Amino acid sequence: MGVLKHYRELLPITDATPNVNLEEGSTPLIYLPRVSERLGIRLYGKFEGCNPSGSFKDRGMVLAVAKALEEGKRAIICASTGNTSASAAAYAASQGIPCFVLLPAGKVALGKLAQALMYGAKVIAVKGNFDRALELAGCAMVNSVNPYRLIGQRSGAWEICDVLGKAPDWHAIPVGNAGNISAYWAGYNEYHKLGKINKLPRMMGFQAEGAAPLVTNKPCPNPETIATAIRIGNPVSAHLARAAVSESNGEFNSVTDEEILNAQKILASEGGVFAEPASCAPLAGLIKLKWLEKLPEGITVTMILTGNGLKDPDTAMSQVGKPIEINDTLEDLMRVLECR
Repeated sequence: MGVLKHYRELLPITDATPNVNLEEGSTPLIYLPRVSERLGIRLYGKFEGCNPSGSFKDRGMVLAVAKALEEGKRAIICASTGNTSASAAAYAASQGIPCFVLLPAGKVALGKLAQALMYGAKVIAVKGNFDRALELAGCAMVNSVNPYRLIGQRSGAWEICDVLGKAPDWHAIPVGNAGNISAYWAGYNEYHKLGKINKLPRMMGFQAEGAAPLVTNKPCPNPETIATAIRIGNPVSAHLARAAVSESNGEFNSVTDEEILNAQKILASEGGVFAEPASCAPLAGLIKLKWLEKLPEGITVTMILTGNGLKDPDTAMSQVGKPIEINDTLEDLMRVLECR
C-alpha cells in the first residue's frame, strides 16, 4: 500500500499532501539460516533492494517528494553517488516533474546511472567527489539532509518490529552519508515510546576502510572504496549518526573492500540474496567481529541490505568466473554435470 498510507498516523501527512506512491516499503525481512549458523547468531536481512527503484532510498524519497509538491515545488534536485538519484528520478517521473542530478564524474555504478537516465532525469557529472557535488546542490534538495527523507526512512525500523514482534538485539547497517542509521534509531525510539517494543537495539554502523570518517573521527577528503554507495568522506548527518551510536551503546567499525566482496559472495551463495557491495559491509563487519570474538552468541541481528545487487553488476562479475562453454553434445554436458 506504500509507506505514506501504511504509516500515515506516524508521518507528517495532511489532507493537502499528495498521494505519492510507488508501492515502496513492506520489503522482506529474510531469515538467513546458513549465515546464522556460520556466525552463531539469528541473522535477518532486511532486503531493501525490493523497493521500486531497488534501494532503501524510496522510503524517504516518497515523503520528500510528496511534501515538496505540497509546498508548491515543481522540480527536484539531488547530489548522489547513485541510489538517491535513481529514487529521486523515479518519483519525479511518476509525478511528471523535472529531476536534476549532480554526481561525481566516473564514480557511480553504471546500473544506478542507467536508472536515473531511463527515468528521464537530467544528469550532470561534476569533476570532483560526492561531497563537492553535495555542496553545489545546496538548494531544493532531496538528499538525506532533507528532513522528510529521514522521517520516511524510519518506516524500515517499524516494519522490522512489526515482523519480529520486538526490536533486534543489534541493528547492523552500512554508513555513508549517515542519515539512515539515525533514521532507524529514531524509528525504534518512536515505537518504544508508543509501547510497541520494550527495548532498543544497539546500533552497529559499518563503513568501508577507505571511507571511514566516523571510525577515524576525521574527514576523509579522498574516499575510495568498491562500495560506491558509501564512498563518502564527510557525511552530512555525522552528528546524528554519532548520537544514535552513543545513545544505543553501539559502535562504528570499518571493513576492507576485500572483506566486503567476500561477504557479498557469502550472502549470495549461502543466503540466496544478491545485494550491492555497500549493503554487504554489515555482514563483513559481523564476520570480522566473530573472528575477533566480539560477536555475542545467540543474539538476534537485523542487517540492512540497502540496495539490490543488480545496481552494480560489473563489480559482481569481476569476482566470479565466466560461464562454462561446451559443444552441443550430450557427452560434453554430462562431463560438466559430473564434475562436483
